Amino acid sequence: MEGQSFFSFLTEHLLHFYSNTGFSNFTWGHGIMIAIGLFFIYLAIAKEWEPMLLIPIGFGIIVGNIPFTEGFMVGIYEEGSVLNYLYFGVRYGVYPPLIFLGIGAMTDFSTLISNPKLILIGAAAQFGIFGAYALALALGFTGAEAGAIGIIGGADGPTAIFISSKLAPHLMGAIAISAYSYMALVPVLQPPIMRLLTTSKERVIRMKPPRTVTKLEKILFPIIGMLLTTFVVPSGLPLLGMLFFGNLLKESGVTRRLAETARGPLVDIVTILLGLTVGASTQATVFLNPSSVMIFGLGAASFILATTTGILFVKFMNLFLSTENKINPLIGNSGVSAVPDSARVSHHIGMEYDKSNYLLMHAMAPNVAGVIGSAVAAGILLSFLY
Repeated sequence: MEGQSFFSFLTEHLLHFYSNTGFSNFTWGHGIMIAIGLFFIYLAIAKEWEPMLLIPIGFGIIVGNIPFTEGFMVGIYEEGSVLNYLYFGVRYGVYPPLIFLGIGAMTDFSTLISNPKLILIGAAAQFGIFGAYALALALGFTGAEAGAIGIIGGADGPTAIFISSKLAPHLMGAIAISAYSYMALVPVLQPPIMRLLTTSKERVIRMKPPRTVTKLEKILFPIIGMLLTTFVVPSGLPLLGMLFFGNLLKESGVTRRLAETARGPLVDIVTILLGLTVGASTQATVFLNPSSVMIFGLGAASFILATTTGILFVKFMNLFLSTENKINPLIGNSGVSAVPDSARVSHHIGMEYDKSNYLLMHAMAPNVAGVIGSAVAAGILLSFLY
């Protein structure tokens, strides 16, 4: 009897142990998400597509989809768990403004200052956001959900997280993963659109070298830029204020240590926490649903529309510009705010048709304008949907 009692005791506890393992709680959904996480890591390492983002996000997806029994406080959605505490910065929009602070401290707005009309290209590319917003409404999403989905068209992950945390927290995982996925796929998705919408003659247009910008102009730009944009859309202040503050730290010349911290250790730490927790938020039991699939489709449509409108708007501008002032339409794709990847795509495609035509500096102007434009668009959406 004692042997049987011990055997029953051992069997019962082994079965209890097994019921709490990942093997017992594993579902096909967890398998799919883990495969997606591994694919992100593969793209980051083998293709070098946005490795600073895709490796934390890919690993986070794996972390978030290790099957577990609720009650042990390990899941990202379980109050009191470590992951849940780290996720606070995503859920309440803390991380995105800190990322924008770092972006501002990294960015040189000289080319935009020297040729201000290029800001219109960054503005034109934001039509992708409002186009996707209209499509999402047509597909049955609420106004707030549609606004959060539409921002994917800006190819700006931090802005997508910030606005979805305000308008549609329940869709944040799908929106964030979609936004960062399309940011990483810029070198794949944009070139076919650029070739389709431009002629061989347009692709070899040479633009005037940008003029030299004075230090005073560089210092005044973030101050004037913040005042102009935030007076129009005060709801964009957390993003726009931090972006221009970071740029002022860089350009002032007297806060070098602060600028280096903002664009170095600070942005690195926040990127790690943001990527890991965004990835972990794709827990299969919450993430895998028809809405997520629709969001990915709408995100693709939004991104394609943003790229298209940026290129077509350059062609429209050229109708009114003299020959020596014409703009190469290949930089129209860089109106999305995937900095600096979309500007690099402009440059590489241009080099295919004329190896001595350097478009990178010209493309950086609409590229950084796109960063400002996506934050302004987010503020506009928040102002009438929040």
